[in-house]
Amino acid sequence: MSNDSFLNIDTPENVVFGYEVAGIGSRFLAALLDSFLILVLMFIAYLTAGLLMTIIGTDDFGTAAIAFFGLIAFVILWGYYILFEIIWNGQSPGKRLQGLRVLRQDGTPVSASEATIRNLIRIIDFLPFAYGVGVVTMFINGQSRRLGDLAAGTLVIREKGTITLDSLAESAKAPVDILAEPASLSGTNYDFPIEKLANKDMELAEEFLRRRDQLGNREYVARQVARSLYRKMELDWIQTTTLRSEDAIIYIVQTYRQKNALNED
Repeated sequence: MSNDSFLNIDTPENVVFGYEVAGIGSRFLAALLDSFLILVLMFIAYLTAGLLMTIIGTDDFGTAAIAFFGLIAFVILWGYYILFEIIWNGQSPGKRLQGLRVLRQDGTPVSASEATIRNLIRIIDFLPFAYGVGVVTMFINGQSRRLGDLAAGTLVIREKGTITLDSLAESAKAPVDILAEPASLSGTNYDFPIEKLANKDMELAEEFLRRRDQLGNREYVARQVARSLYRKMELDWIQTTTLRSEDAIIYIVQTYRQKNALNED
């Protein structure tokens, strides 16, 4: 489910994560910053070409310098975006400064092939000048995708208030400290069938608790995670709980840890 400015992506666990789709304005500013850096690199390449030709002392200085500069300019112009989006997982310097990132449509990071495809088609997006075709395509497309994005199956999202599926899937560096967290659990006495939950279910729950402050749609995601846990325990979410979604997740994680601690003893 998605609209023009927000995209929801379902995980295999039936948990939905939201992404704020980057608009034309923020993408234009990112492109402006990248274009400035590309011009700086080309200027440096031009000076380098002139210096090398002077040192070499070729008879045909002008032609050689132009050929050398043309080659370097081509590498910079096309390699700049491709290289950065590969090594920075979908970000160029301009996108990083604007808090933007390129992702696949399923919310996973772009690969080298997708970064290459979307940027090689940039030459068509640039026509007839100043991203004319690209801007028109972005206006028409509900998710502000240019031709390169359509060809590569990618889109650009704003990272603030979002969380990627890739980062959520990573194992935690340190366990989230929620054992003493004050949840609205007074008067509750739930006996959850924790044994029906797998380790990956608890990893998902703990990752949500760890990253919940980064989510722009925190309550919505909490509800999805809680319902997923209840489904795995073969419980009916509506009939069996009066807990707030986030409190239910905390209570389940607490119960899981406490039961595991007793079993280890």
